[in-house]
Amino acid sequence: MRPWLRPRAALLLALAALIAAPAWAFDLNDLMYLLAQRRSGEARFTEQRFVRGLDGPLDSAGTLSFTAPDKLVRRTLTPRPESMEVQGNVLILSRGGRTRTLSLDAMPELQGMIEAMRGTLSGNAPALQRYFKTEVKGDAKAWTLDLVPSLPALAAQVRSLRLSGSGSDVRGVDMEFIGGDRSVMTIVPGPAGS
Repeated sequence: MRPWLRPRAALLLALAALIAAPAWAFDLNDLMYLLAQRRSGEARFTEQRFVRGLDGPLDSAGTLSFTAPDKLVRRTLTPRPESMEVQGNVLILSRGGRTRTLSLDAMPELQGMIEAMRGTLSGNAPALQRYFKTEVKGDAKAWTLDLVPSLPALAAQVRSLRLSGSGSDVRGVDMEFIGGDRSVMTIVPGPAGS
């Protein structure tokens, strides 16, 4: 090889190595860091539940709010008012003037579903991984978080959850249940009353 070609060949090899190197991949730690930056939030939601045996979806709409690390409130406004508030391991359900308080410790499958939301919203990877196998796709601008239950009690009821979003906003939750039922929630971040 001619002496003047050696530096050029070395430069070309270095450039080829850089091009062939794998790109930085957006992963669970990156997503959790991004989500953990937001300590609270409010949103509106619409949900369609597709239930086996029914001709069409069951539609509902309402508001969501979250305050880190563990307070989650879902208020359904239509078709009928009801609320679900979770703080720590206490679940409070209200509908039709009746209120019921339950411990999540007694319902591991429900606790897993709630941790899917709380763990995601608070950026708590260990909480998610306690209940689910996780897979992140996309990048910070458009991501999906696929959750597959790892606990038998939860896996007996839920096939998978897919949370999707942009930046630190969760924009959608798609749940598939054992038996074929499905829930698709669209979330619009912002003040719950707007």
